[in-house]
Amino acid sequence: MHTTHIYAFADEASPTLAGQIEALRRNGMQGLELRGLDGENVSGMSLKKAAEVRQSLEDAGLVVWSAGSPIGKIDIVKDDFAAHMDLLKHTVDVARALGAGKLRMFSFYIPGGDDPARYRDEVMERLTRMADAAVGSGVTLCHENEKGIYGDLAARCLDIHRSVPALGGVFDPANFIQCGQDTAKAWEMLKPHTTYMHVKDALWDGSVVPAGHGEGRVAEIIGDYIASGGTALTLEPHLRVFEGLSALEREGGRSGVGEFVYESSDAAFDAAAMALREILDRL
Repeated sequence: MHTTHIYAFADEASPTLAGQIEALRRNGMQGLELRGLDGENVSGMSLKKAAEVRQSLEDAGLVVWSAGSPIGKIDIVKDDFAAHMDLLKHTVDVARALGAGKLRMFSFYIPGGDDPARYRDEVMERLTRMADAAVGSGVTLCHENEKGIYGDLAARCLDIHRSVPALGGVFDPANFIQCGQDTAKAWEMLKPHTTYMHVKDALWDGSVVPAGHGEGRVAEIIGDYIASGGTALTLEPHLRVFEGLSALEREGGRSGVGEFVYESSDAAFDAAAMALREILDRL
């Protein structure tokens, strides 16, 4: 029996802590990758609030696994990196106050149409400074592949991990699909550098679907990740919510808005959780 710990971006179920706790508990999860709460991103949270959130979660038997920060999602050319470093340092302090040992981050937006190779050295220099800023904090910065940033494709992610070995890695299958990257090849390259996975699947047209229903080979990769000793998964539903759906379909007809559309955030979250459970049950 695998001892996989399942966390989630529960802000996709509810903006409130009470709603997030309820969503996690009803789906048998161990805790959060805390991204948004009460309309505020984790990077903007006060240390006082972080301590209160931690206590509330501990009272509910839950933890914060990772701070789902937007650190590194700034333009490599236009945005103020010095100010961003200050935000990073604050977010590391927030992660510590939350009891999170991980902080998800990115490798900078590249100007549209430009060759990312032009910015490689600047990206690595910045990522090195960011990793250095977290030394001794007990918080590991973990780079996630994402559309539009330097580390969008697996080869550039691998370059990041080889160049800045202090960074952990977050493997997101759907983000690779949305970049046209074959996930099996990406996994082969990045498996040794993967700290944890985001459970998100997508079709080649970019639309996000429940895990196992897309082109991300999510079940296959999760199976290999767990077989290789991986223990942490973060569910990131990103499923479409159409709150008028029940009104359209109340007589049993189909509305034609797509197979994976849900009438509430809670329903979408629960459907994503069920899809992940079905994958784990087959392993």
